[in-house]
Amino acid sequence: MSKIVVTGGLGFIGSHTVVELQNQGFEVVVIDNLSNSSIEVLDGIERITGKKPIFSAIDLREKKAVQDFFKEHDDVAGVIHFAASKAVGESVKNPLLYYENNLGALVYILQELEKKAAAHFIFSSSCTVYGQAEVMPIAETTPIQPALSPYGNTKQIGEEIISDVVKVSGINAILLRYFNPIGSHPSAEIGELPIGVPQNLVPFITQAGMGLRAELSVYGNDYPTVDGTCVRDYIHVVDLAKAHVIALQRLLDKKNAEPLEIFNLGTGKGSSVLEVIAAFEKVSGQKLPYKIVGRREGDVTEAYANTDKANNVLGWKTVSTLEEAMASAWKWEQKIRTSPEFMPKSV
Repeated sequence: MSKIVVTGGLGFIGSHTVVELQNQGFEVVVIDNLSNSSIEVLDGIERITGKKPIFSAIDLREKKAVQDFFKEHDDVAGVIHFAASKAVGESVKNPLLYYENNLGALVYILQELEKKAAAHFIFSSSCTVYGQAEVMPIAETTPIQPALSPYGNTKQIGEEIISDVVKVSGINAILLRYFNPIGSHPSAEIGELPIGVPQNLVPFITQAGMGLRAELSVYGNDYPTVDGTCVRDYIHVVDLAKAHVIALQRLLDKKNAEPLEIFNLGTGKGSSVLEVIAAFEKVSGQKLPYKIVGRREGDVTEAYANTDKANNVLGWKTVSTLEEAMASAWKWEQKIRTSPEFMPKSV
């Protein structure tokens, strides 16, 4: 089968995508600099699939390292590009880090793919490119609003770079704009493994559930939503990973209608922060300590997907519920607190 490179392949979404690729028979090469991941994830992937992917510990910000990698792996059929910094709050505080990491690496990879007669590229984009959309649900034709954070801006600029390159090269690309991935593999062999204080809601919830956090901070309860808290479209990470394999196969089979295609990936349903907390309390059987604090800079009020295009064109749709995703996240959290090799470097 084809050799596929997965950048950031030991990260949360990347590792689950590697599993789905290997389950479909692809040969996978993982690139990860381990800045926000753990080498032990390779073992989890192997326990699930029976095969350990090839691993390359290079930093994609180093141009020569990228060039040398693609010289060594000159038979690559496709690249799925996850490697990026992704915390909205952190990007507001340290924008240059985000521009260097998220855009420099993208440019270096595309420069190598551009040398090929034909190449296939899947880009990990985000619903943040829409900013605060004026109409819900958000479709692929929804106007792009000015970015509300440097992170969101890197995704917008990244999409523009890919669009420009596709026009003048043999690269075919799909931009996957996904909403809020949560949960873990049902085996609890891999899952979300934040280093330090979690920047995302669900791992903070599960850590609070384990007593590692005194309480969860809910950023604002005065938004114009069902209960005053922000609304997001929470998608199970396994559903999301499978969409990447389907999108890649679409390019390999030359079924794409255009050299550049765009798909939203979500459930099509929005859930508020308080509804996510309630789902956790239901599946865990315990009350979660939380407090309402002020709004957080860069947060949008609500964002959930119109999934018609992904459902009808890709032939993909989510199957897991919010409660199933929360139950898998809780199972993973309990697992890593009893497995020394998976313990995060800092909590």
